[in-house]
Amino acid sequence: MSASDTKIEKQTKHHKPSLLGIAAAVALAVVACVAILMWGFGDDVDDAASVEPAAVTQPATD
Repeated sequence: MSASDTKIEKQTKHHKPSLLGIAAAVALAVVACVAILMWGFGDDVDDAASVEPAAVTQPATD
């Protein structure tokens, strides 16, 4: 059984804002995922290893 009155152009016009909102949400989610992946895996340098140790001074012994 089909709908008695289907006006595709009118339905498309009424659903356009919702579809644009869904597309924007999906695009934002993709950008957020890419940003999180770049932040999490972007720099593999160990922070503790990159800091130079302070010079160790020993007292002079005679």
